[in-house]
Amino acid sequence: MSTEENKKLVRRFYQEIDAGNIDALDELVVEDYQDHSPPPFPGFGPGREGLKQAFRLFWESTPGTHTIEDQIAEGDKVVTRLTARGVHDGDLPGIPRTGHQMEMTAVVIHRIENGRLAEKWSEKDLLRLLQELDVVPTPDGAAGQDASGRE
Repeated sequence: MSTEENKKLVRRFYQEIDAGNIDALDELVVEDYQDHSPPPFPGFGPGREGLKQAFRLFWESTPGTHTIEDQIAEGDKVVTRLTARGVHDGDLPGIPRTGHQMEMTAVVIHRIENGRLAEKWSEKDLLRLLQELDVVPTPDGAAGQDASGRE
């Protein structure tokens, strides 16, 4: 696949997730997918099925969208800088629903193999996310905001 096709594959991956079409991962991701930066919650299995479990949890608990800010591709890898936004509408493991707006930035590297996503490495602003969910205090002690903009 060309680097442009690889970038298109990654964009489609995020579009399907944003639409809640988790079953599209059967087409887009290899069965033995390796996530070198898994979510900060325990209990997800390995491979594509583990990825689907994680996205189902996030889709149900924090519906939102991904905005691709930049993409760079070379060879079989695509680097994507993105912003994920959502609302904490349901419980996450160990984090009860807050109703807060959430925004997290990330840089994600995907490796493509035979037209499917095979591996992922990412650097996410998890501190900001945990502060928005009132798990970790902010330096000024302010709490996150609910979906209406109220604390």
